[in-house]
Amino acid sequence: MNGPEIHVEVAPELQVFVPPARRAGATALGTDGVSTLGHVVESLGVPLTEVGALVVDGREVRPSHIPAAGESVSVRPVPHPQRIPGAPLRFLLDVHLGTLARRLRLLGVDTAYESTDIGDPALAARSAAEQRVMLSRDRGLLRRRELWAGAYVYSTRPEDQLTYVLDRFAPDLRPWTRCTACNGLLRQATKEEVADRLQDGTQRSYDVFAQCPDCGRAYWKGAHHDQLEAVVAQALSTRTQES
Repeated sequence: MNGPEIHVEVAPELQVFVPPARRAGATALGTDGVSTLGHVVESLGVPLTEVGALVVDGREVRPSHIPAAGESVSVRPVPHPQRIPGAPLRFLLDVHLGTLARRLRLLGVDTAYESTDIGDPALAARSAAEQRVMLSRDRGLLRRRELWAGAYVYSTRPEDQLTYVLDRFAPDLRPWTRCTACNGLLRQATKEEVADRLQDGTQRSYDVFAQCPDCGRAYWKGAHHDQLEAVVAQALSTRTQES
């Protein structure tokens, strides 16, 4: 770009998105005099979903601001917890975040999940139609304008992913209330109601059940319950410490 030159400083938390050569201090950028500041920031690699404020010469501006020559721009991260106005907090996860989806559902967080790759346009359209925050590690997806809202999941480890989402959005936690398979709300069920879904050993050993009315899956405190209980306990402990 051969237009007005501006100086852009990206917060340390966001420099993971920026090419290494441009991470030290303020970067001088030539603009075309037409592109918005949001476009300029995204051209550096930073998705706008990760930007909490754009500050130009000490005043906060919108991403639609057209940069002028000599302006100094500070790109700041989103605050934690981040509040998403206009709809109840709920999420949509892409095909690569299945474990995170199941753990959020375990905690009672409304979490839609696409188990197949339906493509970025369809994911963005669902985010908008259902007013869900899109969680993804796909920067291209998070740059789609039709998204309702979005957030980049920084880690590849499910434990760290869950910690990050809980810290960033502070969703209400209602453990053991959602189906981890389909996100439906669970209800208490008798042994007779779920008998056709139980093996003989389970029928003899357990008496307390829940069932998902949407997909029919039955739940009880089986062999893996201690592992799930540990995930829930850690999440609740972290929330208590934060408050």
